[in-house]
Formats: sequence, structure tokens, C-alpha cells
Amino acid sequence: MPTAFGSVGTMHIAQVTGVPLSLTGRTALITGGSRGIGASAVRLFHQAGARVAFSYQSAADQANALAAECGGPELCLPIQQSLNSIEDGQALVAATIAAFGKLDCLIVNHGIWPSHDAPIASMTSDQWRGTIGTNLDSVFGLVQSAVAQMQSQHRSPGGPRGHIILVASTAAQRGEAFHADYAASKGALVAFTKSLSSELAATGIYCNCVAPGWVDTEMSAAALHHPETSKQVLSLIPLGRAAQPDEIAGPILFLCTPLAGFISGEIFNVNGGAVLVG
Repeated sequence: MPTAFGSVGTMHIAQVTGVPLSLTGRTALITGGSRGIGASAVRLFHQAGARVAFSYQSAADQANALAAECGGPELCLPIQQSLNSIEDGQALVAATIAAFGKLDCLIVNHGIWPSHDAPIASMTSDQWRGTIGTNLDSVFGLVQSAVAQMQSQHRSPGGPRGHIILVASTAAQRGEAFHADYAASKGALVAFTKSLSSELAATGIYCNCVAPGWVDTEMSAAALHHPETSKQVLSLIPLGRAAQPDEIAGPILFLCTPLAGFISGEIFNVNGGAVLVG
């Protein structure tokens, strides 16, 4: 069925008329941008007119192909960067500023979800530290450096100084048995969002959180394509299916546009209604 964004699951910002979704003149950094939700966000932000830097860890071919699709490194710059520590996050922001000279939108999309069940009584300390390092410590480094840069930039009268979007999960709000490390790290992002908004909104930096449910990406493919697991997962989603990456990237883009000019500190649930019934 056609929508204002084109066909379902494939949004085309250029087709929207009379709606201020333009990010022309803005610079965005999107972490985990080579595939899944991140790659969809890279495409949408590029279509909306932003210059985009995005990080990837090992998928160099995918990252380079995406950058070429979106106009090449002057408009869309792939940056290879592990995100396991505070210092890694700081280094990625520094590389973005070195390339583009400013930063207006930080989209923290990267993260790991160990797919095996790990009962808390036997979860290893290495797994716990690894998940927290990637999903939380690196986020602190990214946000700290991005806020410092945004605060140093000129702000147009009445305009935003910057946008920060943290991508959490429904697991942040209702927990996830046998994945306590993941749920704890994402729950921290919810609290981090609220703290940042309380601290930064008055300075013109908007901080919000997008909380997806199940999304059909490489990270979730094993679970969603397993007959028994998929049946269980989908039974808890009122819409009866997992999201497509574009359906998460769209709300992320929206929160960085003038249409979201009075939204800060919010947890934007994008889960097909699952958080209400799980």
C-alpha cells in the first residue's frame, strides 16, 4: 500500500512534499551504520540533505558500497572504529569533526546482543564486561565528546544546537530473561536519555531515545528464522511481524527534524505494540 514515504518499508524523503523533514546543512554521525537499522538511517539522513559520517567495525565492503551509494566520502564518510570503550567513542567523534568540521546529530545505534541464553548464575564476567563496554561505556565517550562539540558551535536564534538519539530496546523497559547484560545496558540508556535531557534541553541540545522491538536484521536473523523461536517472538507482537530497518530509521530521522521541536527526554517506542503485552 502506498504511503507518504513511498511503498511500505522503503521510505523516500524526496517524495514528501510540504513537510519540513530537511536536514540540509546539518552533519550527522551514525554508529553501526554499515547494515541494519544504521544503514537505513544513513540513507534517510543523506536523502534529507545531511552530510553523514558512520562507523563500522569489520564490514568494509558493505560500508564502502553504502558510502558510494550516498554520494561518496565528501557527503557520506565511512569510519572504521571499534566501539568497546569510552576512548573508542571519543575517537569516533574526533574523526567526524576532523572530516566535517562540526556535528549536529549524534545517532547512537551500535550495540551487541549475545544470542545465546546466559543464566545469570553462570554468565561470565567477560560477557558482562563486553556487553557493557560496547553498549554503555562507548556511548558515554560518544555523548561526552559530541556534547562538548555541540556546545561550542554557533546556534541560530531559536534553533537547535544539536540532537542526540540513543537507540535502546524494549528489553530496557521490561527486561529480558537470560540476557540480563543486554537489558541492563539498554535500560541504562533510557536513564541516560532522561538525565541528558534534563541537563541539556535548556541549552538547545535535544536528547531522545528510540526503543525498537524485534527488527529483521543480521543480528536477529538466527532467532527470527528459527521456526520455534520465531513463532514465540511473533506471538508477542500485536502487529504480528518484526519491524523492517526503515521503520526504525524513520522515527530516528523525525526526532532530528523541526517537526520534533518540542520533544526532549522521551522514549519513543517502535515495537508494534509489543512492550504493552510482553
